[in-house]
Amino acid sequence: MQVLLLMYQDEKAIQKLPREEFGRIHGAFVAYVDALKKAGVLLANQGLGPTAKARTVREATVLDGPFAETKEQLAGYFLLDVPDMEAALAWAKRHPTLAHGAVEVRPVWT
Repeated sequence: MQVLLLMYQDEKAIQKLPREEFGRIHGAFVAYVDALKKAGVLLANQGLGPTAKARTVREATVLDGPFAETKEQLAGYFLLDVPDMEAALAWAKRHPTLAHGAVEVRPVWT
């Protein structure tokens, strides 16, 4: 089963973190990615650029920004291949984003 772990974070809050805290978070991500690779479940992962550079297309109209009415923005994803949803949730519960945001677990349409 393939699932996406979608990372949601408050961009402004992340940008204001002290350098040491940001370094700690980066280290947690490196360890998390290493664990996913070692378990053989990581297919892909990527962070996303800032929402200020995003564009939204609706009915052939291009708008600046995502215009999300939320405090947190989509920051990136991890594509995993796991046996079932319980395994996906177990990985999500270990995700470093949980220290400053949320992780949505969504099955990939097959």
